[in-house]
Amino acid sequence: MDTAVIILAAGKGTRMISSRPKVLHEVGNFPLISHCIKTAQSIDPKKILIVLGHGQSEIKKVLGNEVNSIDFAIQEKQLGTGHAVGVATNELADFDGNLIVLFGDTPFISAKTMTKIENECKQADLVVLGFHPQDPTGYGRLVTKNKELLRIVEHKDANDEELAITLCNSGVMAGSAVLIKKLLKELDRNNKNNEIYLTDCIELAKTEGLRSTYLTCDPTEALGINSPQQLAYAEKRFQQTARNVALNNGIHLVAPETVFFSFDTNLGQDTVIEPNVIFGPGVTIGTGCKVKAFSYLEGCKISNDCNIGPFARIRPGVDLSKGVKIGNFVEIKNAKVAEHSKINHLSYIGDAEIGQNTNIGAGTITCNYDGFNKHKTVIGEDVFIGSNTMLVAPVNIGNNAMTGSGSVITKDVAAQDLAIARSDQSNKKGGAKKLKAVLSRKKNPKAK
Repeated sequence: MDTAVIILAAGKGTRMISSRPKVLHEVGNFPLISHCIKTAQSIDPKKILIVLGHGQSEIKKVLGNEVNSIDFAIQEKQLGTGHAVGVATNELADFDGNLIVLFGDTPFISAKTMTKIENECKQADLVVLGFHPQDPTGYGRLVTKNKELLRIVEHKDANDEELAITLCNSGVMAGSAVLIKKLLKELDRNNKNNEIYLTDCIELAKTEGLRSTYLTCDPTEALGINSPQQLAYAEKRFQQTARNVALNNGIHLVAPETVFFSFDTNLGQDTVIEPNVIFGPGVTIGTGCKVKAFSYLEGCKISNDCNIGPFARIRPGVDLSKGVKIGNFVEIKNAKVAEHSKINHLSYIGDAEIGQNTNIGAGTITCNYDGFNKHKTVIGEDVFIGSNTMLVAPVNIGNNAMTGSGSVITKDVAAQDLAIARSDQSNKKGGAKKLKAVLSRKKNPKAK
């Protein structure tokens, strides 16, 4: 049977104390909603439908290309979770498979748990995901008997006996789309919040002779983000998990607690990551690489056996081939570097293409921006760029060419040529002594 996933993301998230929609706050450099989308995609559903309200245009814009594989429903008034799911099911009028309802501010539901939920739908009419938090305050409670879920009671509506229950509601619910549509039409707003609760479907199903069950997950999976404090805790948990995954995949983290990953970081086996390395979004690194201390990487592809840093900044659009070395205090962006080339010290390389076995001397700068447009520098194979060379783009340096140290290169250099472009040196005899005397008198006119 086909499955559709509904992600609820219409709320304002006032407790975040932010003008941004809550689901756009980031964990691992990606919005919470992106984590949820990946969770939904893990079971290859027939359809993913996101319910939006507050900040809907901003959310669609941030999602970008992901919008192409997702449908949206708009909840104009936030009248509760049951109302939100009802808005979504109106867009699924002809769908008769199973539904799984996720929340856009609960980013850590695992693919394994999603599969369990999908399978459990074959055994029961409705399925709810529960968990046992250290502190159940604020969570709805699952009232059960002999593995059957009888009802869900919201914290505000619970009595003392119900508040003593430690099995709590994650919010995730699943079941037949036909059944959920039917139950939603029978719900009312008879509660302290005057809202339509999705959770009321459980008790309503019980009165109609239907069977509901529950599964449990680790409390970390069920973590919902409702405040800056919870967001910070979620980031901490994400980083801990990402570090463990890297270690389990054969990555050597010299000081794991100092390395920070993004949601999509991809590292190859036998790669060594030294302390205080940060991975921004979009980083892929091959096998046998070394990223030295205090380097920052984002939006780049690094092939096998490369050496990066220390104190390197690798920006978006960088593609390094096998065996490339990027050294200390080098910044490189939107550049392709071929095999075994070296950019070892104190250089800026932007909007460039560099051939194999080329050496870029210390202090080299590609002058790629004229104040209006970016221009490209192309450097061939087996080239030697002397220290402190300024390459004023657009410019091409041919294979086996060289530039003299301190040159400002504004014209193309043909293959095997040596380009030297600097002023002639003039030494003034005794000039340093005379100049110092003049400057000293200007600084202190009263001195003899």
